[in-house]
Amino acid sequence: MITTAPGPTDSLTDIAGLTVGHHHRLDDDAALGAGAATGCTVVLAPAGVVAGVDVRGGGPGTRETDLLDPSHSVQQVNAVLLTGGSAYGLAAADGVMRWLEEHGHGIAMGLPGQVVPIVPGAVIFDLPVGDWKIRPDADFGYLAAESASREYATGTVGAGVGARAGGIKGGVGTASVVITDGPAKGTTVSALIVANPVGSVFDPRTGLPWGVGSEGEASFGIGMPIPCELDAANAIGAKGTVLNTSIGVVATDAALTKAGCRRVAVAGHDGLARAIRPAHSPLDGDTIFALATGTHTPESAIDVPAAFPADLPILDAVCAAAAQVVERAIVKAILDATSVAGIPSYRDLFPSAFV
Repeated sequence: MITTAPGPTDSLTDIAGLTVGHHHRLDDDAALGAGAATGCTVVLAPAGVVAGVDVRGGGPGTRETDLLDPSHSVQQVNAVLLTGGSAYGLAAADGVMRWLEEHGHGIAMGLPGQVVPIVPGAVIFDLPVGDWKIRPDADFGYLAAESASREYATGTVGAGVGARAGGIKGGVGTASVVITDGPAKGTTVSALIVANPVGSVFDPRTGLPWGVGSEGEASFGIGMPIPCELDAANAIGAKGTVLNTSIGVVATDAALTKAGCRRVAVAGHDGLARAIRPAHSPLDGDTIFALATGTHTPESAIDVPAAFPADLPILDAVCAAAAQVVERAIVKAILDATSVAGIPSYRDLFPSAFV
């Protein structure tokens, strides 16, 4: 078992070289279905990072995920798009590509400026929230990339604006840890998740988010809700749409291969399953990307049997940490979300938990 400590800012961008940008539209009349309530979030890695992906949900909407197969040729990506708008929202990736091309980032193809940026992406289904016909397009993606920074908002922003988590408001959450022992000591692992599942994100017996189980509610600054609030929250019932999906990115500064990144993405889904019940349903398109910058150097040489990959001990620790940060990022997405279009937030339902 590894030990970890919170990252410096408890954010995806505790990994040097990564930035995050949002762009969304949220109109006052979204609750009436006449205004927009959608957006996208971009994780930028302009210089290129090794990447992998794992898709566990039964109804995914994705772009460029085949390219991330470890047996395929391209080794790095320049950005990852997380977007609302269902399959329509994948158009936002065109804007991210345009921004990257304008700044000279991508696979060099010949003369200066001739590049092909690599931008995989995934979508959530948020079309019933607000105007069905307003969804992220190329301009959304461009503006999200343009706004990317190491500091960014969470909750009801970007791809999380129209997100719902079971019967309550979903959103964007982030978390990070630093591994404090073993061969991966000093390695940072972080996550950014858009929580929009069909499953529940809180325990109907206690009202506490499922994901506080491994750390305790005190670490998230909440307490036990009072019974009358719990009864009212349970009365909301299940989510009223059959299309959902939670998507996100796990990142590390360890040096991993594409195969290693794929394994980290697989492990990230364990954290998703801890914080959402049920997870990976036929009605979700759960997709997690994994990025490895390779900027952290192990403190000492690692002796690994020849039959195993040389990075196996580090990979094992990063995978364990990946589940932790995904779980925590989902809890934070729920706690940071604010009500949109009549969808109540966790804070609306359980105000006593924050006294």
